[in-house]
Amino acid sequence: MLDIAIIGAGPCGLATALRLHQQGLRPRIYEAVPELRPLGVGIDVKVYGTRELDELGLLDGFREISVDADESIFFNNHGQEIYAEKCGVHMGYEHEQRFVHRGTFQMFLYREVLERLGEDAVVLGVRTTGYTQDEDGVTLQVVHTDGTESEVRADVVIAADGINSVVRRQMHPESADPKYSGLTTWRGTTLMEPFKTGGTILHIGDPRVSSLIVYPIENDFEGTGLTLVNWVAEATRGESTEDWNQRGSVDEILPYYDTCKIDFIDVQKMLTDAREVFLFPLIDHDPLDSWVDGRVVLVGDAAHAMYPRGGNGACQAIVDTRVIAEKLGSIGDPHEALLAFEAERLEGVNRIVLANRGEGYEVIRRMVAERTDGRPFDDIEAVLPLAEADEIFSTYHQLVGQRRTDSGGKPMAGFRTSAAESAR
Repeated sequence: MLDIAIIGAGPCGLATALRLHQQGLRPRIYEAVPELRPLGVGIDVKVYGTRELDELGLLDGFREISVDADESIFFNNHGQEIYAEKCGVHMGYEHEQRFVHRGTFQMFLYREVLERLGEDAVVLGVRTTGYTQDEDGVTLQVVHTDGTESEVRADVVIAADGINSVVRRQMHPESADPKYSGLTTWRGTTLMEPFKTGGTILHIGDPRVSSLIVYPIENDFEGTGLTLVNWVAEATRGESTEDWNQRGSVDEILPYYDTCKIDFIDVQKMLTDAREVFLFPLIDHDPLDSWVDGRVVLVGDAAHAMYPRGGNGACQAIVDTRVIAEKLGSIGDPHEALLAFEAERLEGVNRIVLANRGEGYEVIRRMVAERTDGRPFDDIEAVLPLAEADEIFSTYHQLVGQRRTDSGGKPMAGFRTSAAESAR
């Protein structure tokens, strides 16, 4: 049996271990931090991501920690509705779309790994600093929490060590540094009354100035009857500090939404009542032409970090885990298995990375802002016809592997609510 080392116990590394176990393999994860804690903010798991979790036998447990996505609605900076579409099974897909706190999701996967693979499947407090390899395998150089150094020997190394991957830096030193977009995101959570259907994601603002995404990540939070809502605001700030614990203030973004009036949510109050606010530079990596070096391979953000638009970063990483497990489970030569994984995944995922730089389907809000010069409109159909918006969404969904047809092959379309229609 192959001796497989996974670097990183984030959601990607943990899901990789579960997929490999499903193939009859027993990998071991090496994680730098001495203790896993539920850090992060919300993630949007698309229908193809939920399908992957279902195939792992995790769907029931995942439902317990997440929120069912019902609808997605787009507004301009004045709070006028531009477009809406149903989500997941409510649209007609076979699988659900769900919202979840990243840290809660990570700890859920961690518990599953320990239960299925054993307590020794995850080794904490071991930081990888580099690797060497020969014809028979790979040697990882690692540093322990107490500062001592040692080596780990494996037949295959899977690097799921994130956007600042040490392995990527060694494999591709010329393109190891993330690419800064010039934009900053403010990320926070607010405990508040449920809004709209209880499973609604909102896309608000004029992207030329600022963009705001809002969605629930936990209902009845800690028995309060309130919903924990995740929100992400994006704007230019004139800095690019890669400090993932940098605190921010909503005072910087409140003015962007002072004309935003939506009847079912008070955007200004939601931002003001935030429990905590963090600043993150909006960064990704330029696409690579290879993820494989001998018996070492990059997966997830280490391979293809992308802007958090359209909710595809985490989902594409989850797809990576299935494909690489299938290849290692069915192809005898480890290097050939990794090359087969790369051949199936690299080109398509690189297209998504580049598409996300172009805003993906979020471009409809920019189009409306440009066509109205940022002013309120009288008739959205005259500004952005529903058929035009539908074409944009159908093209993007197909790009990421979520073709906009129901289980019977019938095309699916977006809509505008009765409130939006009556405003015309």
